[in-house]
Amino acid sequence: MVELKIEPSRAALVIIDLQKGIASTGRHLEPIEGAKVVENAARLVSAMRSAGSFIVPVHVGSKDGKDMPTISAEQAMGRSAMPPDWMDIVPELGALESDHVILKHNWSAFYGTDMDLQLRRRRIDTIVLCGISTNIGVESTARDAYHHNYNQIFATDAMAAMSKEEHDGTLNYIFPRIGVRATTDDIISALKNSQK
Repeated sequence: MVELKIEPSRAALVIIDLQKGIASTGRHLEPIEGAKVVENAARLVSAMRSAGSFIVPVHVGSKDGKDMPTISAEQAMGRSAMPPDWMDIVPELGALESDHVILKHNWSAFYGTDMDLQLRRRRIDTIVLCGISTNIGVESTARDAYHHNYNQIFATDAMAAMSKEEHDGTLNYIFPRIGVRATTDDIISALKNSQK
């Protein structure tokens, strides 16, 4: 296990798709239920915000559907009209005006957004990543973060997928090649150690 070191002022917590239409629908997630993912993410928000890190809640959706992907595979998965609050970030995260909320229209939080610009202008070089779904939004964002040369820490108990196999595949085969895996408790402990 690599010793986890975090310099809070150079770190951002990027939270993928913890929004009402994804995390609060009662949808079955594995290996961690959505409520526990949200709870751990909220703990990370509190700890990282207190330490002075940048908080980046990311949500996916569209106001009119016209800026969403139109490839047939995406349409086959059943894009339909979204309820008014579908894109709202879950209230447990306690989003503040100082957070940088990103609305994405594709899987990665980097694609077509100002994510990289906002991180670089703040001299951030480390991303703590969590959210739903491990193998879709989280992994896509992680791959782009790797291509943009960011250090990454994956909060393994603050993410989940539609199946344990999907979650484990990303966690065990992709993430070790592009970052460090850690629990919420590990990350909070590293933040506390950085402030001693």
